[in-house]
Amino acid sequence: MTYNKLKFGATIGIIGGGQLGKMMAQSAQKMGYRVIVLDPDNACPTQHVAHQFIHAAYDDEAALNELGEQSDVITYEFENINAEQLKKLTTRFNVPQGYEAIQLLQDRLIEKQSISKAGAHVVPFLQITSEDDLKEAGQRLGYPFIVKTRFGGYDGKGQVLVNSDVAFDEAKTLIAQQECVAEQYLNLKREVSLTVTRGVDGSVVFFPLQENEHRNQILFKTIVPARDDHEVFAREEVKKIMKAIHFVGTFTVEFFVDDNHQLFVNEIAPRPHNSGHYSIEACDYSQFDTHIMAVTGQTLPENIELLKPAVMMNLLGKDLDLLEDEFNLHPEWHVHIYGKTSRKPLRKMGHLTQLTEQIEATEQNLVAYFEGRKS
Repeated sequence: MTYNKLKFGATIGIIGGGQLGKMMAQSAQKMGYRVIVLDPDNACPTQHVAHQFIHAAYDDEAALNELGEQSDVITYEFENINAEQLKKLTTRFNVPQGYEAIQLLQDRLIEKQSISKAGAHVVPFLQITSEDDLKEAGQRLGYPFIVKTRFGGYDGKGQVLVNSDVAFDEAKTLIAQQECVAEQYLNLKREVSLTVTRGVDGSVVFFPLQENEHRNQILFKTIVPARDDHEVFAREEVKKIMKAIHFVGTFTVEFFVDDNHQLFVNEIAPRPHNSGHYSIEACDYSQFDTHIMAVTGQTLPENIELLKPAVMMNLLGKDLDLLEDEFNLHPEWHVHIYGKTSRKPLRKMGHLTQLTEQIEATEQNLVAYFEGRKS
């Protein structure tokens, strides 16, 4: 099959106007494309860097069709969009990512079943629909274990670590709202992720393995390259997943490494990912560059070159409160502020990346700043 590269001046429609959409749009414009974004928030960050803004809900069929009619290709910046509406769009417009990955990955149970069926290593799990299922999870998975809602939830929302009677009751409340998935709790040595871009022609390019630390289930920092020897195995796991699930564009697979040095697939994000933001400065192509290249039919680079090791730190609202007056004192920090109008303590407001040959020292200094101590 022949795929035609979109010409300069073609229009990319983006569903979702958050920070990922903003950085997609910036890459697209650099390459000479026009951008239209659809989002229900009339103050969303992407509208300020787009040529046109459609203010509408994600499931507004008329607005989505308007986006399609004015776009040469449609992409999306997050997975919580209406899969059925996306499916309808694929029948009328150019949506190279399709709807299947979105539909599958919106359901944690189906996601884990699909990963397991693909032959990749996944954390042992059980479907939870009742209190009896919770008790069985404790027997089969052992205590503690984690309960997560099948649908929705991000940055730690919609999940409970069951390690006490109180937490057991919290889990019962959660399953009264919707079906859940119970996962075995792992003693973690490390969390890593692999960002990948797949072209419409089936070509694949991998970014370096990324080492992540989460705090309160929100990404705190990413170190690249990861201080871990699982990169080759992680790539093989991703290749298995790509045989089972349709991907075009940039996506990220998150992994757990337990204290026995075993690698497990945790979750898949079918779009650019927080842990790949370092690539804007640290690599010869960013994850947003390769995403736009993929969905517009361009030839992907054979390899991604890490120009320099890097530490990336998320900037939450509470971090901006602490650090914003000090940004001008640190030209070594590449600071990105997303442009969200409402600042909340745990809301992602930006990130910063520092390129360094002294990973350990840089990590320690940055963590000291973020913990309110200058070093």
